[in-house]
Amino acid sequence: MWLFNPGITLMDVVMRILAIMIIVFLILPLHECAHGWVASKLGDPTAKLSGRLTLNPLVHFDPLGALGILLFSFGWARPVPVDASNFKNPRRDMAITAAAGPISNLLAAILGGLLFNLFALFNFGAASIWISTFFSYYIILNIGIAVFNLIPIAPLDGFRIAEAFIPERFLISYYKYYNMITLSLFLLLFLGILSIPLVFLENAIYSFVMWITALPFAFFA
Repeated sequence: MWLFNPGITLMDVVMRILAIMIIVFLILPLHECAHGWVASKLGDPTAKLSGRLTLNPLVHFDPLGALGILLFSFGWARPVPVDASNFKNPRRDMAITAAAGPISNLLAAILGGLLFNLFALFNFGAASIWISTFFSYYIILNIGIAVFNLIPIAPLDGFRIAEAFIPERFLISYYKYYNMITLSLFLLLFLGILSIPLVFLENAIYSFVMWITALPFAFFA
């Protein structure tokens, strides 16, 4: 856990906790609201009728998910209810609805990258390093949540996305061995084996986000 890293400084702790608070009380509600909004556009009003189509953090807050972000850098909010039977094409539309969550995190990371580069244009003295550290953690956490949610394990978004790409004739076998597949993936996560490709993907996305968000400010360098 990052809190017990001997190399971490007070500034790191403060800025990371601040970034986590923004994630928990603003970005995770955005993530869940994105699911509900896309579902409503595709014909399912369940989230709206349940009062979940809102950015109110109290409506989406999940204590265990928030604790997970604090300790392990990935977590969740209360899932927005979705009724796939209301969709015209349940498998396709459910996948699109599921993808809306991780996409919202990637867009939040891009916004963070733009703000990171905007503040870098100004000299805030000693505060500059605090600001850059905050946005770095904010961007990394958003990318981490997006990547984590794309793992094909229920109830993560990746499970619903994967379903849309599995041919109908293989779905029965997929559901038959789903528990075994899920257990295997969790075991790989616990052993840290799956963390290798996940961290690689997170670093690649982070590098891309920082590169693309720096382009509009290249003329001011």
